[in-house]
Amino acid sequence: MVTQSIDLFGVNNLMYIIIAMGTFMAILFVIVIWLWKELSSLKRLHKEMMMGVDGTNLEQTILKCIEKTKAVEDECSSIRRENQQISDLLQKAITRVGVVRFTAFEGMGSDLSYSVAMLDSDNNGVIFSSIFGREESRNYLKPVIDGQSTYPLSGEEEQALREAMAK
Repeated sequence: MVTQSIDLFGVNNLMYIIIAMGTFMAILFVIVIWLWKELSSLKRLHKEMMMGVDGTNLEQTILKCIEKTKAVEDECSSIRRENQQISDLLQKAITRVGVVRFTAFEGMGSDLSYSVAMLDSDNNGVIFSSIFGREESRNYLKPVIDGQSTYPLSGEEEQALREAMAK
C-alpha cells in the first residue's frame, strides 16, 4: 500500500507538471505569434522609412544631402576668401574724408576756397586744397603718410586732416 500511494503521488505530480508545461508552451506560442506580428509591423515601418517621399530610398537622400552640404561648404569658403580680399582692399581705400570751406581773401564771399583731406584706415592719403581769388584759382595736392604731411599745412588743411582722422 505504501508503494501505491507513492505511485499515485508521483503520477499526480507528473500530471501537474505536464499541465503546467502545456500552459507554459501555449503562453510561449502566443508570445511568439505576437512577436512575429510586431516584427512584421516593424519591417513594414522600416521599409516605409527607408523610402523617401519621391520613391528614392533614405540612403540616396542622405547622400544627396551630403553632396549639397559639401557644395555649400565650398561656396562658403569661396565667399570667405572673397570677403577677405574685399577687406584687404578696403583697408587701402579712402574711407575717411574731412572738408573745410573757407574764404581765402578779404572781399571774396561764399567760402569758395576749400581743403579736402582723404585718408585710408592707416591715415595715408592726400589733401586737396583749392584757393579761389578774383582773377585766378590755385590747386594744391599734398601727400599724407601716417597722418603727417611732408609739406607744411595751412590751418584749414590741418583742420580738414583732423576731421578726416577723427572719423
